[in-house]
Amino acid sequence: MDSQQRNDGLNNGNTNDLKDTQNHTNIQQNLPERAVTHGSSSGKQSGTYKEIVEWIKALVIAVVLVFLIRQFLFSPFIVDGPSMQPNFETGERLIVNKILYTIREPKFGEVVVFDVPEQGRKFIKRVIGVPGDKIRLEGDNLYINDKKIDEPYIKEAIEAARAEGRLYNTGPNFPNSDVKDMTVPEGTIFALGDNRGDSTDSRFIGFVTDKEVVGRADIIFWPLNKLEFIKHWTK
Repeated sequence: MDSQQRNDGLNNGNTNDLKDTQNHTNIQQNLPERAVTHGSSSGKQSGTYKEIVEWIKALVIAVVLVFLIRQFLFSPFIVDGPSMQPNFETGERLIVNKILYTIREPKFGEVVVFDVPEQGRKFIKRVIGVPGDKIRLEGDNLYINDKKIDEPYIKEAIEAARAEGRLYNTGPNFPNSDVKDMTVPEGTIFALGDNRGDSTDSRFIGFVTDKEVVGRADIIFWPLNKLEFIKHWTK
């Protein structure tokens, strides 16, 4: 009887030891799986963090590039007013080339955007005179250095006005009481609007300095149906 109880006690002890051993083994087997799961989660978090950092870098670079491009190379401009009709209309959006005139001087017939400090805004006009040119505007007739100049960019508008028995240029001639000097000084340009009867230009504000010139209008990009490179009529 005692012997049997002792054997039972031994058997129970062995069984409990076996169970403990198995549990310990199971725990050890599960540990690597947990470690792998934890490592995988950490890896995903690390990958997400790196992706966010890369996106931030890309956005910062994009913002810097846009700033540099707008500051030194190109700039948008919105046409406001009728002064450049029939070639440009209110609401049209243009790209202005800001680097061109750091390489060379403006030329006759080019469409330029310039600052008007006294009015706190920018104008868009056409270059008519460059340094040394003697400008004279009499009605629809433009003279540069006493030579009559054809203006193909407003030729149809002038012809239409004359067909109606009137002048296209209903504005002032040049020189006039506002600007009496007819010779373009060094470091400036003489600019007129294509809509000669409704344009505040060099006939009123005088010559435009090189420092005030923002750049040349090169592309109409809006509205999309008018998307095109701007033609500059040079003589």
